[in-house]
Amino acid sequence: MDFALTQEHRLIRDMAREFAQKEIAPIAAEIDAEGRFPADTVRKMGALGFMGIEIPEEYGGTGMDTLSYVLAMVEISKACASHGVIMSVNNSLVCHAIYTFGTQHQKEAFLVPLASGEMLGAYSLTEPQAGSDPASIRCAAEYDPASDEYVINGLKSWVTSGPNADIIVLFAMTDKSQGSRGISAFIVDTRLPGFSTGKVEPKLGIRASHTSELLFEDYRLPASHRLGEVGMGLRIALSVLDAGRIGIAAQALGIAQAAFEAARDYAKEREQFGQPISSFQGIQWILADMKTRIEASRLLTYQAAWAKQKAKGAGERFTLPAAMAKLYAAETCMWVATKAVQVYGGNGFSKEYPVERHFRDAKITEIYEGTNEIQRLVIARTLLA
Repeated sequence: MDFALTQEHRLIRDMAREFAQKEIAPIAAEIDAEGRFPADTVRKMGALGFMGIEIPEEYGGTGMDTLSYVLAMVEISKACASHGVIMSVNNSLVCHAIYTFGTQHQKEAFLVPLASGEMLGAYSLTEPQAGSDPASIRCAAEYDPASDEYVINGLKSWVTSGPNADIIVLFAMTDKSQGSRGISAFIVDTRLPGFSTGKVEPKLGIRASHTSELLFEDYRLPASHRLGEVGMGLRIALSVLDAGRIGIAAQALGIAQAAFEAARDYAKEREQFGQPISSFQGIQWILADMKTRIEASRLLTYQAAWAKQKAKGAGERFTLPAAMAKLYAAETCMWVATKAVQVYGGNGFSKEYPVERHFRDAKITEIYEGTNEIQRLVIARTLLA
């Protein structure tokens, strides 16, 4: 098996790395401390093609493969996890959903500006009482045949980029009597009346990525904005989350890589007992385990990217490799970030050093796009099916 990257892969990786280190890394600590959405650099990511990497050029994207997306995600997330999740949601959850399930009109009207970075997308499935159990959502979309519109009412929560998004892929109940089969998907235009954002969450990490509630009060949406057929919502949501998990695995890999490199470099500089702490076997073993787990995560994430690429056009799912990559990469990310703080000792507890931010950012990778407990359920059910 050949693990060498193609020239195209190296090109997008290097371009993402250069942009991330020159444009994003210098402001990462500042925007985290201020909780400020990085609008300027997000627009630049769009101009460089990072917001629709897998979308064909005819729909505003870059037209590259899934591994290219993963490589770019790692570099962006290594510099700033907040930028990483903004990019992941737009690519994996929004553009992927509309490209896979949208009509030609929807692709032309919404996918082109989203993939090109002219607009920003968000994905809204979770509600206060519906996290790991999406079938219990209450946000309702009632069809009005007189106007050929859906009237949407309800509250959504934990929406990444919610206050900043132009377009939102929304999941709402169209027939409560059908349970999970009564959920449908919609493409929401945030400029229409009846839409507003609620509380912005005061988060532990990824603080420059805004996460909020969404409020729908007699929000009227043309029926042409429905994504897929009536009742297909949960199927669409779960399918799209498979793609999202690859993005989060790549984000986790980037955070872990940043924490590892910071710990390695600090260990070579920090002296105790008259010698660098990197000369102590205890530190060496930590670094060795960090590197080994990171590379195992990288291979799982690349494998998931390959599986997704192979599934394109074949109508196949890539649920198992995506869940395994997300599970292992997220747990590796949290473990590596924790050990990085330990290598720094007391300095690791200070906001003056980067590992404190990596530690806070790492935790969310074990939670969103399906908690790691849910990933284990997905993996086990797939194995036992």
